[in-house]
Amino acid sequence: MIQPLLVFSDWGIFILRVVLGLIMVAYGLPKIKNLKRTAKSFAGMGFKPGKFWGTTVAILEFIGGIGLIIGFLTQLIALLIAIEFIVIILKLKQGQKFAGGYDFDLLIVAAALLITTLGSGALSLEGSLGIFLY
Repeated sequence: MIQPLLVFSDWGIFILRVVLGLIMVAYGLPKIKNLKRTAKSFAGMGFKPGKFWGTTVAILEFIGGIGLIIGFLTQLIALLIAIEFIVIILKLKQGQKFAGGYDFDLLIVAAALLITTLGSGALSLEGSLGIFLY
């Protein structure tokens, strides 16, 4: 461990949290814009009822992404995202190769689990309010 770099740990958590949040907003925006199509898509993938699962995932990705960006309910949101992407890997990515298949999804799981265990960091709404921090 390089001790002088530890002073930047909150910045590292902040960057990871914001980037994961932006990715989730980008994933969730099209879903939340057209919930009817999202519901049909989820039903077609075997997630029934499609309306429930599609809406749940759309809200998690879009609103949860915003939560990650600002650092609010960070650990809960990150845990739910990790669970979502584990389900994606196990149910939808079976038989796909690692590179160009489920590698990006696995990276999202790892980032979400890291945020789940580390918390939101000081550079967050939670940190500024002194709540839910570590």
